[in-house]
Amino acid sequence: MKILQTPARFYPYIGGVENYTCYLSRELVKLGHEVKIICANEPKYNKKEINKIKQKRLEFIGKIANTNITPALPFHILNEDFDVLHTHLPTPWSADWSAVVSAAKRKPLVLTYHNDIVGRGIANYIAKTYNRTALKIVLNRASKIIISHHNYIEFSGHLKAYREKIKIVPVGVDIERFKPGDTKVEDTIFFLSLLDEFHRYKGLEYLLEAMKLVKKEIPRVKLKVGGTGKLLGYYKRKAASMGLGNNVEFLGYVPNEKIPWCYRNCNLFVLPSISASQEGFGIVLLEALASGRPVVTTEIVGMAEDIKKHNTGLVVKPMDTKALADAIIGVMQDKKGVERMGTNGRELVETKYSWMEIAKSIERIYNSLEV
Repeated sequence: MKILQTPARFYPYIGGVENYTCYLSRELVKLGHEVKIICANEPKYNKKEINKIKQKRLEFIGKIANTNITPALPFHILNEDFDVLHTHLPTPWSADWSAVVSAAKRKPLVLTYHNDIVGRGIANYIAKTYNRTALKIVLNRASKIIISHHNYIEFSGHLKAYREKIKIVPVGVDIERFKPGDTKVEDTIFFLSLLDEFHRYKGLEYLLEAMKLVKKEIPRVKLKVGGTGKLLGYYKRKAASMGLGNNVEFLGYVPNEKIPWCYRNCNLFVLPSISASQEGFGIVLLEALASGRPVVTTEIVGMAEDIKKHNTGLVVKPMDTKALADAIIGVMQDKKGVERMGTNGRELVETKYSWMEIAKSIERIYNSLEV
């Protein structure tokens, strides 16, 4: 089957949708399909193929919110030969044109709905306008809509009318790349995200507040924050104003090849997400679990039920700084529990969340379409 994917960006850009598209495409190629990516050239990357995934990168004239505007995109999609067009939200431009071209070419459209489109300030008005108009066109046009967990139908508010075309397929993790190691550094917490306005929902501000409480119980605790963005300076100043200068280390941009090492060199990963409509599944949680590390997160993430069910970490309510701090302290002070949770997490991802299993599930969705 010829599969065309249209994410806003692609590898080596680091982000949840980009990782999802990269890993899924790689496994679909292994299953014998021909996969091509059309996306913005951010960051600039000249190779025409990676892991046997063909790619075409387009110049963009700027961004609206977190979406690259690539004027040539509709023409390139229109000129492609494909059986299935697979697009992604919350990056509207690429999804909108994919819907239009799939209709023009009478080809099935598959949409992975990672999370809602929201914004702050002016971007919030743009998002609301889009959700009332163009979003409905994309959702109506899609033959199938993939979401990562069943609760998201209720969290979203935009999907309830489309239940009959929704398929639930969790996100996967590369269990060969992310695996346990023996280089763990005690009393070390890892957090990884883009540090910009669009990712404030990851909850770093609440984690910094919690660190003030954690520090009282574990004076040597160290939070390592991976990622960069326009709010990096803001978070640095905030940590310093809280007296956390010796307890928080901002790593800045973490090269892709170093990310597995960062997971292995902590003994706890924390993702304190605060927005159910924006947080889809939490791929970083899977990466941490695959690395044999326990996690602390909030009940809105897609993995929350599995984390509780399989005892791979602790789950708290979002925006509850005290509960977050107590959970971090509880895990870090339970040395045997840390090892047990880490082992449980690795077993969970091996049995349920390998990318090959995810790709097979999505392949079945493709095969169910009229192509």
